[in-house]
Amino acid sequence: MDKKIVVLAGDGIGPEITDAAVKALKAVAARYGHTFTFDHRLMGGCAIDATGVPLPDETVAACKASDGVLLGAVGGPKWDDQPAENRPEKGLLGIRSALGLYANLRPAVIYPALASASPLKDSVLEKGVDVMVVRELIGGIYFGPRGTKDDGRTAYDTEIYSESEVERIARIAFDLARGRRKHVTSVDKANVLLSSRLWRRVVTKVAEGYPDVRLDHLYVDNAAMQLVKDPSQFDVLLCPNMFGDILSDEASQITGSIGMLPSSSLGECKAGLFEPIHGSAPDIAGKDIANPIATVLAAAMMLDNMGLATEAREVEKAVGRVIEKGYRTPDMGEGVRVGCEKMGDLIAQEILGA
Repeated sequence: MDKKIVVLAGDGIGPEITDAAVKALKAVAARYGHTFTFDHRLMGGCAIDATGVPLPDETVAACKASDGVLLGAVGGPKWDDQPAENRPEKGLLGIRSALGLYANLRPAVIYPALASASPLKDSVLEKGVDVMVVRELIGGIYFGPRGTKDDGRTAYDTEIYSESEVERIARIAFDLARGRRKHVTSVDKANVLLSSRLWRRVVTKVAEGYPDVRLDHLYVDNAAMQLVKDPSQFDVLLCPNMFGDILSDEASQITGSIGMLPSSSLGECKAGLFEPIHGSAPDIAGKDIANPIATVLAAAMMLDNMGLATEAREVEKAVGRVIEKGYRTPDMGEGVRVGCEKMGDLIAQEILGA
């Protein structure tokens, strides 16, 4: 099978972690007889340096023509003096919008061998952690009207959702729940926000079409508390953009490290966007200590989206075997200490059966 993959390495540790994921994908191609073509493009701060903008038109065109997009991370203090509309993060928001990627899926699963790295008690973890955060991605406060007034002394960002936006992300969550434990928890702030009242009303209506799936509603502050109190109570967490952003980062710490959580962004374009949930970590860039596992697992999610489920499971199993053998990047706690490059090599070797 021939597939074209666009690689947006980005900034900070982005090139290091995407290199590790590409190694894994090359190992998959070698083992299963596929041909993966990797097209490296610019986005984020590196794109600003080279072209003056965070998301060049050529990058958008390449992504639209691909079978999948693998992203590292964007941003860093180097570009803090850029105007708001030309910051590296605008490239990320822009590619999501350009590809119509409205659904962000963030699985949080704890590996038994890494339980000691979790801040939660063993009595909590023994119940299990397997949460899928479904985050609406191109609406809400990150995309609503914004601006400043009074000579910059006042600033505002506006939370806006339409019925159609809520309905389509809710259907993604309920469809996923049907293949899992048939439970959706919808997160909002309906006691305060009008947009959340709309969210709750539409989600409740969508739930009528899924009588086999249980629906609960939680205010976001309570959801944050419950997530650390007993994560086993959650199956699929359905969240507006900002709430999903925050709660998925909280979920990452439950698993032991933010370097372990992948994500996929799906929608109107066949080429989804697959990335770790963490940032560019410029303070450790170039030191070969970043954890590439989230990016490797994001590559597995990309394989799934390409219809290569067997290959995706093999990548996940390879990661599990490396962890079981005790190999750890510095963020993963005690074990056999390895760097980013070595971790990528170990995973690729496991895929190849070496």
